[in-house]
Amino acid sequence: QVEVVESGGGSVQPGGSLKLSCTVSSNTASSCDKSWYRQAPGKERELVSSVNNWGTTTYSPSVKGRATISQDNLKTTVYLQMNSVKVEDAAVYYCMIHCTGGSWGYYGTDYWGKGTSVTVSA
Repeated sequence: QVEVVESGGGSVQPGGSLKLSCTVSSNTASSCDKSWYRQAPGKERELVSSVNNWGTTTYSPSVKGRATISQDNLKTTVYLQMNSVKVEDAAVYYCMIHCTGGSWGYYGTDYWGKGTSVTVSA
């Protein structure tokens, strides 16, 4: 089992910054791919950013230039730093870990956190 816990959500002013954290329960998941998703009420889930086990990162056009995904040295914690926050950034942010091989199976297994809420207001 891989447990995923997000933290760092809260209220931020437009133009401000936030930093979200995602902690994985076991270092056996250190080589897994990590992603940040977000979903606002009435909207579809959106992939915000991801990083694979090689360190390759991707960003949604909606946050490109404003967000940075990173990991600690053990790769058991993944962060999402976002600057110049906009009102449309308000959402519940989810961390997802995708692992393949071994007990996870050839096609891989997804592990989701419960989410952390971000609100944007003056």
